[in-house]
Formats: sequence, structure tokens, C-alpha cells
Amino acid sequence: MDPVGQDINLNSPNKGLGPAGGVDSLTEGGAMGVAAVNTLPPGLTEEEAEELYSDLAKVEEEINTLRQVLLAKEKHSADLKRKLGLSPLNELKQNLTKGWQDVQTSNAYKKTSETLSVAGQKTTAAFSTMGTVLSRKLGDMRNSPTFKSFEDKVGNIKLG
Repeated sequence: MDPVGQDINLNSPNKGLGPAGGVDSLTEGGAMGVAAVNTLPPGLTEEEAEELYSDLAKVEEEINTLRQVLLAKEKHSADLKRKLGLSPLNELKQNLTKGWQDVQTSNAYKKTSETLSVAGQKTTAAFSTMGTVLSRKLGDMRNSPTFKSFEDKVGNIKLG
């Protein structure tokens, strides 16, 4: 509790409320005194505010109960996974494998794969054609009179 007497624990179902789970009781006879601690919004009576605080406390208590139930179920799930030999690393591997399978079966992946395959085939054909042309040109060049003259000069240097 803080010095004003309000519960400030964020996990508490009574956070922000007085020690009785509602508002501080500051009036005679123990009646709840909402207006004594908080300023009421316009058009809201003290009784309506007390009812809203009561509803708020109930809802926050239900939230706390649900958190506890969820925590218990998460622990049970972890125990079952441990017994089945499922570790977080195994789960990650399974998720990645399933994700990769999903990617491979997707239409976008298939279209991309087909496009890359066609591009590869065209590139291979282009290089093959270029190789044939270069080979032919080199053969033509080798048989040319200029190359023969150059070949003779190089041959003479070796011999001489």
C-alpha cells in the first residue's frame, strides 16, 4: 500500500482502490466516501461511483483469476511438451520446416522459381551461342593471312 492507502500493485485486483477493495471509507459510520477522496465526474452520484468501483473490483478479480488459470495451463502445456520430448529448439525447427514447406508450395514461390529457371535456360543458351561464335571467329582469325604472318614471325623468334 502506498501512503494514501491505495493498492498500487499492478497485478492486484484491487489496484488503485482503498484497503477494503473499494474506496476509502472516510465518512461517519463506515460508509464509503467516494467524493471525499476522488472528484466525481459530472453527472455521477456517489452511489453510482461506488457501484462502478465494486464492478471494477469484480472485473479485476476475474482478470486475476484468468491470469492464474492461464499460468496453470501454460505450466501443464510445458510439462506435456517436456514428456513428449518437444523442446523449444525442436518446436522452432518444426516451425521453420513448416514455414519453408509453405513457401515452396505458395504460388509466388512457384512463379519465381519458374521465372528463374527460364532465365537460367536463356542465359545458358546465350553463353553457348556466344561460345560457338567466338570459337568460329577465332578459327577464322587463325586462318587469316595476318595471323599466319604473325605466327610465322613468332615461330622465327623461337628458332632464331
